[in-house]
Amino acid sequence: MDAWKQPMLAAYYHASLPYRRWWNRRAAARGMAPVMVLFYHRVADDSAGPWTISRDEFTAQIDWLEERFDLVSLEETQRRIRRACPRPTVSITFDDGYAENCEHALPLLIKRRIPCTYFVSTRHVVRGLPFPHDVQCDLPLQPNTIEQLRALAAAGIEIGAHTRTHADLGRIHDIKRLRDEVVFAGRELAAAIGRDVRYFAFPYGQHENLNIDAFRLAREAGYRAVCSAYGGFNFPGDDPFHLQRIHADADMLRLKNWLTVDPRKLAFTQRFHYEAEPVQHRNGMLAGALPS
Repeated sequence: MDAWKQPMLAAYYHASLPYRRWWNRRAAARGMAPVMVLFYHRVADDSAGPWTISRDEFTAQIDWLEERFDLVSLEETQRRIRRACPRPTVSITFDDGYAENCEHALPLLIKRRIPCTYFVSTRHVVRGLPFPHDVQCDLPLQPNTIEQLRALAAAGIEIGAHTRTHADLGRIHDIKRLRDEVVFAGRELAAAIGRDVRYFAFPYGQHENLNIDAFRLAREAGYRAVCSAYGGFNFPGDDPFHLQRIHADADMLRLKNWLTVDPRKLAFTQRFHYEAEPVQHRNGMLAGALPS
């Protein structure tokens, strides 16, 4: 955050905090507390890019979250969206699959028994290739290995799919390629780790990076839900198949501003809508099911 914005956000946050507390108490009393999904990328102390948060910052955020929210799995997140949510709720996710997350962040979550869904891009973790956005920044950071993912899954971390090549699916209109990125990459990941892959997250995850056909393929393939990344709150009665996620910014004030429900963001964040009917048969191909 720019230095000049920090005092302005602090003033806004503290001035609106009494209203936020009242609003959250009222929502919880009606079973309509927000169901929020956070996403991280990489936890390390080398400050390698804006997608990296330090170990101390991550620990401080987890401490703050544990004190104030129910920390639940994506499965429980969906359950509360379908029924009711009596307490503000957060689910923690990671995108991409960086090796450094196995040094501090994930062991911390495992030790504290905090659920986590860990989305990885299949080609990068299978072949050990750096992610394209890192290469563009001349930061060929190390991805996770399949052995690490198997160990994480055995320890209770849910492994999810994040395409094969970390592709921008908003730019892909060929159904065969979409099916490979969404469906077949998930199948191969499931086979590699020996576990079901139940959730899918769009790379980049802004409105322009989402794809209606990818939503359809994911549903037909058997994924329980897909995740975007443009920000946004989930509430009971919303679509439990599309989980809107909030970026876990390293700045604690910005995180607090989001998770105590900023009324501006509540008013102006627009949900991406997709058609729910089954995908049309194109090029003579049908979506298959993921391993059950």
